[in-house]
Amino acid sequence: MKYIFEVTMKPGFTVEEYAQGWLEASRIIQESAGAQGTYLHRKIGYPDTVLAIAHWQSKAHRDAKDDARSEKVRAILARHARVVSVSVVGEFEDPEWQVLPNG
Repeated sequence: MKYIFEVTMKPGFTVEEYAQGWLEASRIIQESAGAQGTYLHRKIGYPDTVLAIAHWQSKAHRDAKDDARSEKVRAILARHARVVSVSVVGEFEDPEWQVLPNG
């Protein structure tokens, strides 16, 4: 499943600063059962906005993750709560249909 959300930086905080914290926290969160990777996509024309996509084996795995188990993750998430706005796009099942390029 995919957990997708948009993150907009507040004035004085950069996408690069966000990404640094994202990478640190993600390394720890990826140790959770069912974690299958994360991606950040910068929004074209909006340099202070990214689309975040977290891949999980299932919704149950994502719901069971425990960010509180790591003091470092708690600190990063608390800091981000002060310097970004998060808008959840939603939770999506893995695709039923795919169109991939040849090769």
